[in-house]
Amino acid sequence: MGGAKRTVEISKQGKPFFLTAYFDKGFAYIETLIIDYRKIDPADKSLLAEHLAILLDSINYLHPFREGNGRTQREFIRVLALEKGYTLNLNPPDNLDVYERYMSGTIEGDVEKLTVLILEMMQSA
Repeated sequence: MGGAKRTVEISKQGKPFFLTAYFDKGFAYIETLIIDYRKIDPADKSLLAEHLAILLDSINYLHPFREGNGRTQREFIRVLALEKGYTLNLNPPDNLDVYERYMSGTIEGDVEKLTVLILEMMQSA
């Protein structure tokens, strides 16, 4: 049942994710973030990284699926970066440190930490 929105409330390490009753509002908010992101000049790498971090944090909190949220988030953020001419891999197989920093940033909801990581990992395509 991959890709189906979750219908139950879940949490991780005692922290609850977004309530399913408010998914429509959550998805609408994500959509506004995407619209704002698409207005950013591709040359403004710092602002792009900050917006990608905000999107990543917001999508992580929404946590729309029971399984596969992290993989889906990383792929979604990768595609958005590619739209602006950047490659972005937040789970490189040869660099466990990147994945651990990604996990730390998402678990802690630390947008600043995620921004630094994303900016560091964004490369011109």
